[in-house]
Amino acid sequence: MDRKLYLVKEGEISLKGGNRGLFEKKLRNNIKHKLRPFSSTLEKQKGRIFAYIDPECPDEKIERALSTTFGVTGYAKAYIAEKDIDSILNVAKSVLEHSDFRKKGTFRIHVVREDKKFPLTSKELAIKLAEVVHALFPLLTVDLDNAENVLYLEVRKECYLYSSQKKGCGGLPAGTAGKGMLLLSGGIDSPVAGTLMAKRGVSIDSIYFHAYPYTSDMALEKVKTLASLIAPYLQGTKLHIVSFTKGQEYIRDHGREEEATIMFRAAMMRIASEIARESEASALITGEALSQVASQTLDAMAFTDSMTDFLILRPLVGMDKEEIINLAKRYGTYETSILPYEDSCVVFAPKHPVTRPDKRASKEHFDTLHLENLINEAVENREIISFDAEGKRRDDS
Repeated sequence: MDRKLYLVKEGEISLKGGNRGLFEKKLRNNIKHKLRPFSSTLEKQKGRIFAYIDPECPDEKIERALSTTFGVTGYAKAYIAEKDIDSILNVAKSVLEHSDFRKKGTFRIHVVREDKKFPLTSKELAIKLAEVVHALFPLLTVDLDNAENVLYLEVRKECYLYSSQKKGCGGLPAGTAGKGMLLLSGGIDSPVAGTLMAKRGVSIDSIYFHAYPYTSDMALEKVKTLASLIAPYLQGTKLHIVSFTKGQEYIRDHGREEEATIMFRAAMMRIASEIARESEASALITGEALSQVASQTLDAMAFTDSMTDFLILRPLVGMDKEEIINLAKRYGTYETSILPYEDSCVVFAPKHPVTRPDKRASKEHFDTLHLENLINEAVENREIISFDAEGKRRDDS
């Protein structure tokens, strides 16, 4: 049985210069990794990847892999015709008969003629293919700008026909821009922040701060689910589960009440920095958006930044909540994020938190808490769970 063929379109990668080959290789490897255990051969042609895949591999698995791989801007199941017009028209008829072309509405033909030696021009090919469409769907009319149905032909070293092109998620292949450590909570924002940084090529592991019994096991399961949902976009991730109940209780009991939240954040930054260092990450990633809550003012974030020597990436910092929610829905995390299980910061939040902390004074207050032993204990006793590139939990050996 012939292998399945999917035509994969690149986007931003095509703009890269001398290191373009590295991005393309990473993209192919990321796709192949998600298609395992099925065999696949990914062949590069100008602006395209042609993925020849084991016929036993389900279409759902293939499309899931392509739709969640950053670097892919579009993809479609394609069919090969010989380099003569009769073969092209016969394959076109077969493609149309199995397509989702509507019987009414509009259509157009899109021809890419890379092989300029082919005897027919792009316009001539489009006319002949339009005749096939009209024979099968006589009620369709031509619309070259906003057609509801499109039949594609690409004439390269072979002829490829397809319809029903689907949109990919764009960006750059995860793993091409270094490694980051995501502070993952159970809310809407942080899963989106991690996914957006993966879209810029960052490889990401995640940290969750659990405060049992103040936060329930259901809250922990919620975060595990979120990690599994974003893992395909991240090409897999490790979730570091940090129990910091004793640290948060100590801060609550010995610190200034109005500073509790920023002191929790400071301690979390210290813990995240240690784990990032062990994991050879270069940056920390948070879901903070400016002025969304009391701990996300400019002064509060400046204080947070002062607690680590790692770069802190905040991809949501200028977004409003509606924009973030729309992204959460796009990446499939929203319905899980809104489940009513609170994270540790919410549980310990003071009634009247400081919103404009003095950085120097707050650092002095943090130092007087002497949290070093509690921080080290939290780092050493963390639990690590891995999720593969399909979002499935994997036990580390």
